Amino acid sequence: MIRRPWRLAAEVSAVLIAVVVAFPLYWMVLSAFKPAGEIQSTDAKPWTLNPSLDSFRRVFEQQEFGRYFLNSLMVAGAVVLASALIAFLAATAVTRFRFKFRTTLLIMFLVAQMVPIEALTIPMFFLMRDLGQLNTLWSLILPHIAFSLPFAIWMLRGFVKAVPEALEEAAYIDGASRSRFLWQILFPLVFPGLVATSVFSFISTWNDFLFAKSFIISDTSQSTLPMALLVFFKPDENDWGGIMAGSTVMTIPVLIFFVLVQRRLVSGLGGAVKD
Repeated sequence: MIRRPWRLAAEVSAVLIAVVVAFPLYWMVLSAFKPAGEIQSTDAKPWTLNPSLDSFRRVFEQQEFGRYFLNSLMVAGAVVLASALIAFLAATAVTRFRFKFRTTLLIMFLVAQMVPIEALTIPMFFLMRDLGQLNTLWSLILPHIAFSLPFAIWMLRGFVKAVPEALEEAAYIDGASRSRFLWQILFPLVFPGLVATSVFSFISTWNDFLFAKSFIISDTSQSTLPMALLVFFKPDENDWGGIMAGSTVMTIPVLIFFVLVQRRLVSGLGGAVKD
């Protein structure tokens, strides 16, 4: 079967875009396996004939690396679970119930997405200080939950709205309680949307450097993986091999998480809700 020219052009364009997007990731992994001499060479080549694990060895020999990894996993996991649960309940409330200032509340969610995180870092710092949460993982968990909720609520609102109200009425007629309908019927239908929002929450939390640098001041045992990379930035000469190896290790959990939820993610981003 002969493909149409426009379809062939679209496929070629998609491949070129994928190559451009994937090339930085390839270069990062390649640099992690390159010997120090090749990384510092002025004649950079997109391959290496002498792969080395020295950069990864320096990363894993870092004293607190395992603890930083565990801290990042705890923060990202807590943010994903909490934001998904709160967003699901909030999206259901603003969609199914009619109450005063409902439209105003939705507009506030939308405005919250427009505010740059950098503009709120200093106020958040004083808030965490007043709450006594500086140098704790809660100073990272709470802000990320707050910044993840507006996007998650807006996205899940469309999924909840797509579920026919007749389905809810039929469930009540059959004797189902509101909580049973919520968790056994509505939750599975909007689960693809929850997966999509969870990916957003996980990536933004896992890669966070700004909050970790601002709120974890003196207790380095509460630091996360992005902060661990600072060890390889040195005044005289940066250890680019260690930086790339550490970045590669940081990317692995994101890829694993994405592979585990990719099927749900595709249907979630497409807004697929079965009747």
